[in-house]
Amino acid sequence: MKVTVVGAGNVGATCADVLAYREIANEVILVDIKDGLAEGKALDVWQKAPINLYDTRTVGATNDYSKTAGSSVVVITSGLPRKPGMSRDDLISTNAGIVKTVTENVVAHSPDAIIIVVSNPLDVMTYQAHLTSGHDRYRVMGMAGILDTARYRAFLAEALDVSPKDIQAVLMGGHGDTMVPLPRYTTVAGIPVTELIDSEKLQAIIERTKKGGGELVKLMGTSAWYAPGSAAAQMVEAIVRDQKRIFPVCIELQGEYGIDNTYLGAPVVLGKNGVEKVIELDLDDEEKALLEISRGHVKEVMDVLDNMS
Repeated sequence: MKVTVVGAGNVGATCADVLAYREIANEVILVDIKDGLAEGKALDVWQKAPINLYDTRTVGATNDYSKTAGSSVVVITSGLPRKPGMSRDDLISTNAGIVKTVTENVVAHSPDAIIIVVSNPLDVMTYQAHLTSGHDRYRVMGMAGILDTARYRAFLAEALDVSPKDIQAVLMGGHGDTMVPLPRYTTVAGIPVTELIDSEKLQAIIERTKKGGGELVKLMGTSAWYAPGSAAAQMVEAIVRDQKRIFPVCIELQGEYGIDNTYLGAPVVLGKNGVEKVIELDLDDEEKALLEISRGHVKEVMDVLDNMS
């Protein structure tokens, strides 16, 4: 079993490290365009195998996709962060070109691979990978919901002074300020969260979750990597081990929630075939309205990409 991670920056390297440590695949290939970066990080991860006691081989390659051939799952983390003076359209154009090239190489060497996109802007980069790959929608998905719900659950665990292990939550919509946390579907060891925290505190946590990525950028001067890398690895594990886990992931909606041809976060069952099922929740009017706002925002960004081609 082989898994490839494209992009050996902080997120990609963390993802590869978690995959190796948890022995999710026999071999993890790390690819990057920067000479020696992927090889060095893969070697570093391999050299701690005797310390942390795992067997997964990690191999790095500079722009050589032949080593990725036959991968079951490919995680794409490639792309540039938004820099000062760079418009959103500039970022979309640059990263869409990168994701397109990466996806072409991935499909050429691993035509049956399931693709997980982590590159930003996430929803539209998932759209780009889907367009380029030609795969059905169940085999191309974006990682955002697991990260966003993890932040939401971490903040709740802190506020309630309980273990994050006991908190379950669902979150929908786009990755960013228009994401749609669903307090009705948030529980602590089966107890509705609304019975444990007042609405004002809960709303403050929801707002903090929406800006979770920006909070970290302000603190560190760069975007997060431990949680995003781990979230992508958790998706890989669910697929490789056919766990049938229910996670929110970015997928093209085709009629679900009354939405067509838009890439949004929704709860799905993840297994060996990728997305095995899209779960439709019975949203109330307020939740539907928030999801529609999110849909409009994501569709606007998708239109930017369409107008570039």
